[in-house]
Amino acid sequence: MINQKYSIYTVNFALICVSSLFFSASYNMLIPELPAYLSNLGGAEYKGLIISLFTLTAGLSRPFSGKITDTIGRKPVMPIGIIVCIICGFLYPVLTTISGFLFLRLLHGFSTGFSPTAISAYIADIVPKERWGEAFGIQGLCFGTGLALGPALGSFIKMYYSFDVLFYSSSLIAFIAVALLVNAKETLKNRQRFSKSTLKISRNDIIAIEVLPSAIITFLCYIAFGVILTLIPDWSDYLGIKNKGTFFIVFTISSLCIRFVTRKVSDNYGRKMIIMMSLIILFLALILIGFLDTTNGLLIAAVFYGLAMGVLSPTLNAWTVDMSDPNYRGKAMATMYIALEAGIGLGAFFSGWYYQDVISKIPLIMYACAFMVFIAFIYMLYKLKEKS
Repeated sequence: MINQKYSIYTVNFALICVSSLFFSASYNMLIPELPAYLSNLGGAEYKGLIISLFTLTAGLSRPFSGKITDTIGRKPVMPIGIIVCIICGFLYPVLTTISGFLFLRLLHGFSTGFSPTAISAYIADIVPKERWGEAFGIQGLCFGTGLALGPALGSFIKMYYSFDVLFYSSSLIAFIAVALLVNAKETLKNRQRFSKSTLKISRNDIIAIEVLPSAIITFLCYIAFGVILTLIPDWSDYLGIKNKGTFFIVFTISSLCIRFVTRKVSDNYGRKMIIMMSLIILFLALILIGFLDTTNGLLIAAVFYGLAMGVLSPTLNAWTVDMSDPNYRGKAMATMYIALEAGIGLGAFFSGWYYQDVISKIPLIMYACAFMVFIAFIYMLYKLKEKS
């Protein structure tokens, strides 16, 4: 039974959710315009690195963020990634060479390597177990709102102003995100003082074995997201869509709408069954992106993609926390996010490497992503036979 007597709508929870919105918007607002920006610098052949370099440092930093989150506390770690966004927004207009840009993508990746890990652990601390699905759904809804507003706002700023204004705007929005966390209260008991040993990572600090099932599904599904981040701007331009953030707007609105309806569904009906249903819709969405090569077709596919990810993402978060050791939630969430970053990074890298600005290759790439989701579905069939 879901504990309805305990309200999850506290001040702390609200601050985290709104901060997530601004944090997501701050770095996602750059994504639709970065391929064109890199081309202007003369580095069109490096488009696949825009996302993959970002996810590389995000993934490498996860074991550190997980350990620090479990030792010195959630609150000190949450602002770290957001501050990285602030710094990078000011450096993009300064480092205007290809090598400088690629270095900044590496640096910028630390943003998602730290903040989401601590935020997820924080939410698990302040919300009862039987309402984790609902809580992660709401937090994901706010994060998704930033994901939708960011690209749309970024493309709008670039259309009417300049790349420099876009970068500075990203820093401003990140500053608002970190300001919202000032009054958040620490939730970790038995905190330790920071020391050099805190940064020493052993083999046991890297992966939480108990949450590998959710990490595997996350990896297989987020390969497609890395591809979408890399190729959809060019695919949108090819189909005549002027605002390259349109796909992201549509899929995120769809994601937000389904979260309102299904925010408690995994708490009521179980994580595994809901994940399987989401995978079927995700498979269909990726097939449609490749098959429907019209503006309306892309937007229809975006709706299905949003429906799938709007249910899948919070359910995977909740499933990860379900399987985690309460004393090592930071490590558990870091493990899932390592898989997420690996999926996004590899999807972006290999799609960019294979694509090479040949637009006719995009449908085949999307079908390959659908096949990865099919593998995830087969794996979940196996997991469904196990006891929950």
